Amino acid sequence: MPIPGTPSRAELVDHLVRTRIAGDVATPRENNLSHYRKLANGDRGYWLGLELGDRWSDEQDVLAVMAERVGVSDDPEHRHGQDTIDPELTVSALERMAARLRKAADGQQRVLFATGHPGGLLDVHRATAAALRAAGCEIVVIPDGLVTDEGYVMQFADVAVLEHGATLWHTHSGEPMKAILTGLEREGRPLPDLVVADHGWAGYAGQHGVDAVGYADCNDPALFLAEAEGTLQVTVPLDDHVVSPRYYDPMTAYLLAEAGLS
Repeated sequence: MPIPGTPSRAELVDHLVRTRIAGDVATPRENNLSHYRKLANGDRGYWLGLELGDRWSDEQDVLAVMAERVGVSDDPEHRHGQDTIDPELTVSALERMAARLRKAADGQQRVLFATGHPGGLLDVHRATAAALRAAGCEIVVIPDGLVTDEGYVMQFADVAVLEHGATLWHTHSGEPMKAILTGLEREGRPLPDLVVADHGWAGYAGQHGVDAVGYADCNDPALFLAEAEGTLQVTVPLDDHVVSPRYYDPMTAYLLAEAGLS
């Protein structure tokens, strides 16, 4: 079960490993390498709303960034079996994200939350939005009637999601965030000062020039490349869909405590 209250750094590291949010994660090595290769080969489905051009066309360059920022094995000959996320890198990234949340709170900024992984991360974003609202931030309300080829762009519990067939939808696409930002501009409303998201929602926001921080799994390299290039401010490495979404509660508590929001 998740540990109660706000964990220490050491307690959180242990929890991340026990729940496989980090450490020996469920995503196999062959899946990671397949995604790195597809990104390097220009498959835009793996670019997560970013415009990477030909800057990451060498699969080994992608692997090197993922080893540095996520903690996957840097051995190119390790092609099958277990891969890892370094929990220390996860917590360090949470601390960097906390600093950006603190800046948002101090400036009472406009913040937009969104997730392409509602089965895992919806409540992480919801709790963070609630804490920032309590600190005086404006949580951006998205325009009505937004649609992409995949479905409807909706907002639940202050978090933008994709809805399809009366179900919240898993998506890597940047199109839902494009619909939101375009809709805000069309209505003459200001863009967010900060986007807190994942997948293509975070990637497209950063590409559009909005400050963005996000979460990403070890088989989704694009956001880590974007952080390396400065397009995203922070990308937190984690398994983004573990057995129970409650396993993320201690991580969220740590994030908000580090940001001075709890």
